[in-house]
Amino acid sequence: MKNIGFLSFGHWTPSPHSRTQSARDALLQSIDLAVAAEELGLDGAYFRVHHFARQLASPFPLLAAVGARTSRIEIGTGVIDMRYENPGYFAEDAGAADLISGSRLQLGISRGSPEQVIEGYRYFGYHPAEGESDADMGRRHAEVALGMLEGEGFAEPNPRPMFPNPPGLLRLEPSSAGLRQRIWWGAGSNATAVWAAQHGMHLMSSTLKDDESGEPLHIQQAKQIRAFRQEWARQDHGFAPRVSVSRSIIPLVSDQDRAYFLGQRESRDTFGHIDEKTRAVFGRSYTAEPDVLVEQLATDEAIREADTLLVTVPNQLGVDYNAQLLANILEHVAAPLQWR
Repeated sequence: MKNIGFLSFGHWTPSPHSRTQSARDALLQSIDLAVAAEELGLDGAYFRVHHFARQLASPFPLLAAVGARTSRIEIGTGVIDMRYENPGYFAEDAGAADLISGSRLQLGISRGSPEQVIEGYRYFGYHPAEGESDADMGRRHAEVALGMLEGEGFAEPNPRPMFPNPPGLLRLEPSSAGLRQRIWWGAGSNATAVWAAQHGMHLMSSTLKDDESGEPLHIQQAKQIRAFRQEWARQDHGFAPRVSVSRSIIPLVSDQDRAYFLGQRESRDTFGHIDEKTRAVFGRSYTAEPDVLVEQLATDEAIREADTLLVTVPNQLGVDYNAQLLANILEHVAAPLQWR
């Protein structure tokens, strides 16, 4: 059995070929797709966060709006780049959005990924400390935010406050109980997966990973997941770990599907450098007729290891198309593979 959700990058472009031509379109359609996904019986609505791009960016207004329009589905991110985040604002916004949703947030965070601009976090006012890398800074921001999400008081109260204070040290408000146990780390390597387990964060592994063995993505991911679970078992976090992987899955069911995606049937994993230091493997798209997809996905080791599968959606094709795509995945892929 799998938890199955969608993952949207929220692309928008003012092109006559796009059904998502503005940022407003991307935001409102994201809400509508989450509502449709809940009605279909999916388990999660997740959204990517990219700064300086024509994509979804500031996540918490969107998460709160989705939370207000839905009642059951998990709502998450994949992932928030913590290099750009003020830990205090992050904790406050996350607490508010979680309360609005009825404690359904599943927040994926990370140290970041290749950016649209050079050192974009500096435009947000954040600079690595002396001797610290930007990745170190992202992890530091994450650790501070995790502490704040614990809900314990840490700030010295003003002896002459504007409003009466409860006794003792003060915490950030609003605080949402249990949210700290619903934080995921987007890990690009085996080492950061182990680090996530040590810090009591669930594991989120996408279609892009550091190439650490030259093997296909799904095999490398499966090894990463096993390393995460082994480390988690050594800890005493008091709650069970979860693992998600994301995949592009397109069942070719209709003429419209074939018109859009027939050319992707021969997709394969690709290897290359995402920067001057990092060689990575980028996962293939699974695009084929349903019976072929079932056969291919049955051999994906990482999906077998994970409890949660996030399916990326081509959001610029519109809500109706993507809702039908998700319905086709449930009927023609998830059911035969006994994921549901």
